[in-house]
Amino acid sequence: MCKRLPLVAAIYLAFGSALAQEAAQTPPAQAPARQAVLDTVTVTAQKRTEDVQKVPISIQVLGKEKLDELDLKDFNDYAAYVPALSFDTGEGGSAVPYMRGVASGENSNHSGPQPSVGVYFDEQPVTTIGGVLDINLYDIDHVEALAGPQGTLYGASSQAGTLRIITRKPDKEAFSAGYAFGVNTLTGGDNGFVAEGFVNLPIGKNAAIRVVAWDKKDAGYVDNKPATRTFPSWDADSGGNGTITNVGTVAEDNYNDIFTRGARAALRFDFAENWSVTPMVMTQKTDSYGNFAGDDHLGDYIVNKYYPESATDDWTSAALTVEGKIGNFDLTYAYSHLRREIDSEFDYSDYSFWYDSLDGSGAYFYDDTGALINPSQIIVGVDKYTKQSHELRIASPSDEDFRFVAGVFFQKQTHDILQQYKVIGDLAASLEVTGWPDTIWLTNQGRRDTDEAAFGEVSYDFNDHWTATVGARYFRYDNSLRGFFGYSAGYSSNYGEALCFLDTPYHGAPCVNLDNTVKKSDTIFKGNLTYHIDENKLIYGTWSEGFRPGGLNRNGNVGPYLPDYLTNWELGWKTTWQDNRLAFNGAVFQEDWDDIQYSFLPPSGSGLTVIRNAGNARVRGLEMDLSWAATYNFRLNGGVAFYDAELTKEYCGFNDLAGNPVTACPPGTVNPNDPLDPDDDEVVDGAQAPVGTRLPVTPRFKGNVTGRYAFDIGSLESYVQGSLVHVGSRPAALTREDLAAFGDLDSYTQFDFSVGIRKDTWSLDFFLKNAFDDHPEQTRFAQCATDTCGFQSYTVHGAPRSIGIRFSQEF
Repeated sequence: MCKRLPLVAAIYLAFGSALAQEAAQTPPAQAPARQAVLDTVTVTAQKRTEDVQKVPISIQVLGKEKLDELDLKDFNDYAAYVPALSFDTGEGGSAVPYMRGVASGENSNHSGPQPSVGVYFDEQPVTTIGGVLDINLYDIDHVEALAGPQGTLYGASSQAGTLRIITRKPDKEAFSAGYAFGVNTLTGGDNGFVAEGFVNLPIGKNAAIRVVAWDKKDAGYVDNKPATRTFPSWDADSGGNGTITNVGTVAEDNYNDIFTRGARAALRFDFAENWSVTPMVMTQKTDSYGNFAGDDHLGDYIVNKYYPESATDDWTSAALTVEGKIGNFDLTYAYSHLRREIDSEFDYSDYSFWYDSLDGSGAYFYDDTGALINPSQIIVGVDKYTKQSHELRIASPSDEDFRFVAGVFFQKQTHDILQQYKVIGDLAASLEVTGWPDTIWLTNQGRRDTDEAAFGEVSYDFNDHWTATVGARYFRYDNSLRGFFGYSAGYSSNYGEALCFLDTPYHGAPCVNLDNTVKKSDTIFKGNLTYHIDENKLIYGTWSEGFRPGGLNRNGNVGPYLPDYLTNWELGWKTTWQDNRLAFNGAVFQEDWDDIQYSFLPPSGSGLTVIRNAGNARVRGLEMDLSWAATYNFRLNGGVAFYDAELTKEYCGFNDLAGNPVTACPPGTVNPNDPLDPDDDEVVDGAQAPVGTRLPVTPRFKGNVTGRYAFDIGSLESYVQGSLVHVGSRPAALTREDLAAFGDLDSYTQFDFSVGIRKDTWSLDFFLKNAFDDHPEQTRFAQCATDTCGFQSYTVHGAPRSIGIRFSQEF
C-alpha cells in the first residue's frame, strides 16, 4: 500500500486540477456576488442558548457540517480537532479523556477515581469510569468542548472540562430524511463500512418524532502473530511440558475488528403554549475483538497473544426533558437513566509468565494430584453500570441586565464489578476461590456513588461594556464500596477469604471482606468579569474551581483517597473581524491542581490497583482558535494549544498516619504504614516523582488546521480539502520507575485529504486519512507492575492510512 501512495496522491491532484480547470471554463452565473461570511454558532454551555462568540468561556465547537466534512464518527476522531483535549487508550481500545493537561497517567481501573472530564449527551450526563461512552456521531447538531473547570454548572466529573454532544431535535414543521453509506480500507489492515440513516416525521401540528440508526465496522489492523512461550517452573524437568502456543487457536492478522450497531428515537410534543416534553431513548452495542496495542519488541501493530480477547459494550439510555415558561422565566426539568454492561475476556498470561520468570511463582500452581499445571491466566470480567440523574433549573430572561440560572441536581451511580482471574490449567480445589472453579483471584464488589447539589450563577450588566458573573455550587457526596476481593484461604493469608469479617456470601462470592463508606460536603465558586469592546469583541477574566469526590480503594488494606480540587485563573478573548468573516478567540490560564488522585499498580507483591493523592501540580497554558472565510469559496480554520504542566509538590506514594498524602520525602524517609508489609516500616529512596516532573498524556503543543476550497462544475457543487493535526511528545507515565520503563510517546503529524461533489440532495465524498501512514503513539503500558512486567511494554497506536468513499443524501 505504501508503494501506491504516490499514485493515489497523483490521482487526487489530477482530479482536483481537472475540476478546477472545468470550473474555470464555466461561464460565471448572472447572479449577485455571493458574500463570504461565517455562520452563527449557537451553544448551550451556560444552560441557555447563546451565540458562541458572546460566551466568555474557552469553548470549541464542531458543528454538523464540520463533523461531516472531516468524516468524524467517534471520540478518537473528534478529539484530534480539539486542542485542549487529550486521551489515553487501554488494551481494549476504550478511551479516557483529559483536558488542559489535568492528567496523572492513572491506569483507569474500574474502581478508580471518577473521571475529570464530564461527558453529556444533550442534557444527560453519560460519564462512566470504564472509559468514555463512545457515541456514534450521526445526525448530531454539534459537539461542544468546554475547557477548564465547569464545576459550578456541571458538577463533579467536570473538574477539568466538559464535552457535550448535542443531537438534532425532532422538527414538527416538515418531513425530512437522510442516509449515508461508506466503505474504507486500511493500509496493511482490513476493510470497514458504515451505514446510517434518519427520518423526521411530523405528527399533527404539535409533535414530531425523529428516529436514527447506524451499523458500522471499524477495520482491524493489529496482527496476532504465531508464537510460543515457555514457563520456567512448568518445564519438562518439573513434570510439565512448559510451553504454550497460539498456533491454530487465536493467531490471526487484523484481529482487532469493532462492530457497532445502534439506534436513537426522540419525540417532541408541545402540549401547551411555551411548554414541551421530549422523551428520548438510545441504545448501542459494540463488539470488539483482539487487542489494540502493539508489543514494543515486535512492531507497531504486532502482538503475541495466546488466549481469546474480546469485549461487548452494551448500553441503553433513556432521557426526558420538560421545557416551559413561568411568566418570563424558563423552567427545565431533565431526567436520565443509563444502563451499561461491559463483558470482557483478556489474555493475562504476561502476568503469569513474568512472575514465574522472576519469582518462580509457577511452582505454586498445581492440580489436585500435586502435578504442576499451566499457570497462564485470563481475566473474565462483567462490569454493570447504572446512572440516574435529575436536574431542575430556572433561568431568568436573557435580555435583562440582571439574569440568573439556578437549580438542584441529584445523581446516583451503581457499578457492580465482577472479575475472575482464571487459571488455564486444572487448578487444585484448595487454591480456588470457594465456589469459583479455576479462579485464583476474584473481585466481586458493588460501588455506589451518590451526588447531590444546588447551583446557581448570577450575571449583571453594569452598562453596555461591563458584565460581572458569580456562581457557586454546594455539593454533597456519599460513596461506598462493598464486597469481596482476593484469593482463597488456601493460597494467601493477606488477601481474600482469610480477611473475611462477614460470612454471608456476596453475590456468589464466599464472604464480605470490604465494606466502607466516605462522605463529604463542600462548596466551590466561580467569578467572571467581561468587557465588551463592541458588539463583535470581548475580553474576560475568570476565576473558577472544579472538584472530584474522594473514594475508596478496593484493596481493603489501603485507606480512602481524598477529593482533589482544581483552581483556574483565566484571561480570554472572543473577537470577530472583517464583517463577520474572521473569528479569532483565545485564552491564557493557570490552573492549580491540589491533592491529585492517582491510581497505579504497586510494586510486585500486590498487583492490586491503589489510588493515592499524589501531591500538587500547576498547569500554565495558551489556547487559540481561528475561523476565516477568506472568500466565498475558501475557508480556513484551526486551533493551537500550548501547555506547561508539572508537579509543584513531590509525589511520595504514601500517606502519614493521619491519612494525608506525604509531599516531602528525601532519601531515608520512613513510610509508616506500608500496606504491603504493615509489620515493617519501609525506608524510601526519595520521591517517586519529584517537583518539576511533567504531567503525562498531554503534549506541550497540539494544533490543527483545515483548509477547504469549494467551486462549481456546471450544476455540481465540488470541493477539495486538506487537514493537518500535530501532537507533540508526551511523557507516558508520572513516576521515575515508570518513566524509565516507558519513556515518552513520540510526537506525530497526521494529514487528511478529501474531495467531493454534491448535486441537489446527494453528495459523494472521497477520503484519504493519515495520508503518509504515520503510526501515532497514544498510550504505553505494561500488563502488571512495572518492576515485574515492565520488560514487556505495549503501545497503542492510532490506525494506519485509510482510503474511503461515502455516499449520502438528505431530503
